[in-house]
Amino acid sequence: MGEPRVDQVGPAKVVGRLAPSPTGRMHLGNIYACLAAWLGVRSQGSCGVLRLRIEDIDTPRVVKDAGRWIMDDLAWLGLDWDGEVVYQSQRADAYSQALKLLESQQLIGGQPLVYPCFCSRADIRAASAPNEGDGFIVYPGTCRGLSHRIVDERLARGQRHSLRIAVPDQPDESDATCRFDDLIFGPQSFNLPRQVGDVVVQRSDGLVSYQLAVTVDDLAMGVNQIVRGRDLLRSTAIQMWIRNHLQPQAPRVQYAHLPLIDGVDGRRMSKRFGSPDLGSLRRDGWTARQVLGVCGWLLGLMDRPRPVSVQELLDGFTWNMLAADRKDRKLDLSKLNVSGAKPNL
Repeated sequence: MGEPRVDQVGPAKVVGRLAPSPTGRMHLGNIYACLAAWLGVRSQGSCGVLRLRIEDIDTPRVVKDAGRWIMDDLAWLGLDWDGEVVYQSQRADAYSQALKLLESQQLIGGQPLVYPCFCSRADIRAASAPNEGDGFIVYPGTCRGLSHRIVDERLARGQRHSLRIAVPDQPDESDATCRFDDLIFGPQSFNLPRQVGDVVVQRSDGLVSYQLAVTVDDLAMGVNQIVRGRDLLRSTAIQMWIRNHLQPQAPRVQYAHLPLIDGVDGRRMSKRFGSPDLGSLRRDGWTARQVLGVCGWLLGLMDRPRPVSVQELLDGFTWNMLAADRKDRKLDLSKLNVSGAKPNL
């Protein structure tokens, strides 16, 4: 894209990132993922660099002071990072430049790579097949075939619309399948038209999408190791598609997708559902070592939860240890015997 990197990383071999969203206090599922990302980089010694990016691009959902809480919690746990903190809210120009680059391109056959979509969420849900439970709805392509005349008329009327990036429309095209080897879940293959579809790169409110923003940022920051939950496996496929159109010769990325953590109610840990967060745990007397012990146990690095430091977890860390158990976890804090923790939290 011709854009300078946010922070030049020099000769580092592994560049990872912590990328929390300031929509509230981090819960144990967030810390579990941050710990894995930290271990993946710090296990490389001087050849590892870890960046911190506050993903505050979705301004309507940002909670005041949450970025400061996140950095305080990370420091309290001993999860350090390198260089200056990057804020997505300060990178609008970079996203605009990337979007213009995508809009200048075409698929094989001459179809624009980016096109306007006038569908509402209800329209898309009604026209889509049931998804696989990860919240990823494959767009049915309703607006993809609209004529230039209809598109121009709707735009002239100021009709609300998002922008989508097109994937190959034939499942058997040479570039229709995205493949990568995950450090935990092994070989992955996603057929872009069948399993991913045309995703939004700019929302109807004018904000760029998560998929575009994180891809632009990872390229700019030189990130080559990405750790996150397995629910984002399909997102990895579309981000690789976007990445290829922004920087075709960009270095390859290592991906590690983690099993998910469910609460006692069976739902995935989430800020929306009031999952135990660092604010409540610290108020209730938990120590950093106890929190790290629970997360280290959830990662499969320990046979039981007990107080530990990040350095203790780092000793002997390998990705194979995490890959040994790929099943999602269920966490009931009240049943854990973590030495020194208050009972029945």
